[in-house]
Amino acid sequence: MKKLQILGTGCPKCQQLAEHTQAAADALGLEYKIEKITQIDQIMKMGVMWTPALAVDGVVKVSGKVPDVNTIMALLK
Repeated sequence: MKKLQILGTGCPKCQQLAEHTQAAADALGLEYKIEKITQIDQIMKMGVMWTPALAVDGVVKVSGKVPDVNTIMALLK
């Protein structure tokens, strides 16, 4: 099971990233759990300075932008 983490304060871009990530994981037929990390100190501990960010299994893959569903699918493969 993949652990997908959305790092951000809950802004509209963070919500959009969560939606795109869920759509990408569903399209790939993955088993996954989405976790939203909203605490600034936890976000910074993961080395993220720009939100929103996406981490896959604890590794930050994207930071500071909202990639489209196809791009996220490529990151999850």
